[in-house]
Amino acid sequence: MGGIMTDETWGQVCNQLQKAVGQNNYTTWIAPLEPAGLTDGIASFHAPTKFMRDWVSRNFAEPILRELRHAGVTVERIEILVHKHRPANSAPAPAPVRSNAPAMRKPANAGDASLPSAPLDGRFTFDSFVVGKPNELAHAAAKRVAEGGPVSFNPLFLYGGVGLGKTHLMHAIAHDLHQQRPDLRVLYLSAEQFMYRFVQALRDKQIMDFKEMFRSIDVLMVDDVQFIAGKESTQEEFFHTFNALVDQGKQIVISADRAPGEIKDLEERIKSRLSCGLVVDLHPTDYELRLGILQTKTENYRVEYPGLQIAPGVLEFLAHRITSNVRILEGALTRLFAYASLIGREISLDLAQECLKDQLRQSERKVTVEEILRKVAEHYNIRLSDLVGPKRLRAIARPRQVAMFLSKSLTTRSLPDIGRRFGGRDHTTIMHGIRKIEELRASDSQLAEDIDMLRRLLES
Repeated sequence: MGGIMTDETWGQVCNQLQKAVGQNNYTTWIAPLEPAGLTDGIASFHAPTKFMRDWVSRNFAEPILRELRHAGVTVERIEILVHKHRPANSAPAPAPVRSNAPAMRKPANAGDASLPSAPLDGRFTFDSFVVGKPNELAHAAAKRVAEGGPVSFNPLFLYGGVGLGKTHLMHAIAHDLHQQRPDLRVLYLSAEQFMYRFVQALRDKQIMDFKEMFRSIDVLMVDDVQFIAGKESTQEEFFHTFNALVDQGKQIVISADRAPGEIKDLEERIKSRLSCGLVVDLHPTDYELRLGILQTKTENYRVEYPGLQIAPGVLEFLAHRITSNVRILEGALTRLFAYASLIGREISLDLAQECLKDQLRQSERKVTVEEILRKVAEHYNIRLSDLVGPKRLRAIARPRQVAMFLSKSLTTRSLPDIGRRFGGRDHTTIMHGIRKIEELRASDSQLAEDIDMLRRLLES
C-alpha cells in the first residue's frame, strides 16, 4: 500500500476496528471520524465536536494507530481535530440555567405550543455528576447527546437500579441543551406523565393536538419507561410517537430500571425499537466511585458548615459500608453533617457509627439472585436472556449452573424460589446444577477461580 492512507485502506482499518472495539463503540465514536490526511507520520482525522475529539484521543487513538500500522500505513501518531466549519446556528450563545428550571421551550418567536415538561432539578448537572468506571460510558454518551448536534445512536437508552444516576444524567442533558441549544424544543417527562397526558387527551377529545404537539419536538426524554409496560393504548401511542420522531431525525433519550429486553409486558416491537440505538447499563457503584461522591459532597458541605471537622477514615468507612445506592449514601452524609453541627462535635468514626447505626444495619450487604445473574452474564459475556432461557449449549449451561450455585451460596432464597428466577425451572434442576458445580470445583481450577472472583465482586 506504499505506506499511505487511502480510502480503501481506511475502509479495511474500519472493518478491523469494528472487531477490535465492538460494534457499539465503533458506531458511536469511530464511524463519525473523517480522515483528513497523512503528513510527516501524523494521521489526522476530523471529529464533529470537541468532546468527541477528546474522548476518541483518550480511548481509541491506540487501536486506530495499531490497525493503521497493520494495514501497512507508515504512521507515528494519531491527531484528532474538530471540524472548523460548523453551521452558524449549531452553537448559539449559552442561556443561563436556573435552579429547578421549568419546561424548556422554543423562543416565543418560534411558536407558542405548550410543552408539558416536568421541572428540572438545578442540582442535577454534569458538573455535579461524579464519574467512575461503573458510569463512565453512560456519562460520555449523555454528554454527546447534550451537545445538541447529530448523534450516531438513537435512542440513547440508560438503565440501572435505583439511585445510580439515570435521572441525574437525564436532567443534565436537558440543562445543557437548554444552555447550548435554546432553539431546540426539548421535552423531558416521566413515562407516567406521558400516559397521563395521553389519557387526558383521549378524555378531552384532543388526541390530534396531543399527536401534533409530541411530534413537533426536537428532543424527547422519557424517564422510567418501564411504567408503560402492560398499558396497551399508551404503548401504542408511544410506539407511533417514537417512530415519527426517529423518522424525522429527532433525538430520543430513554431511561428504565432494566434493559429493554427484560421489561416484562412491554410489546416486542417496542423492545426492538428501544434496543436499536445505544443501550448503556449504569452498573452498581464501586468503592472508588462511592468515595469520590462522598469527597465531592464533603467539599460542598464545608461551605455550609464552616469549621466542622471530619476525621480521617470516616469517608472511607461510609464508602465501604453503604453500598446499596448513591441516594442512601448521600443522605447518610447529609444526616451526619447536620447531626455533628447540632451537637457541636467533630465527625469522628464513633460519631458516624452512633448517628448512622440504623442505616448501617439496613445497608448490610444483601446479594440478590438478579444481581448474581447479571454479574455471571457479564463475566461469561453471554446474554442475560440466554442465562435464564431454555438453551442447553455448554457455553450457556455451565455459567447458568455457576449462577445457580452462587444463588444458593450467597442468598437465603429457597430452591423453588431460585428456580422461578431462572425462567421457571424446577427445584430439582437447580439442585442438579449446584451439585455439578460442587463436583467440578475440585478438579477445574479455572472454574474455581471464576467462582471466587464472582463471589468477591458480589460481596464487595
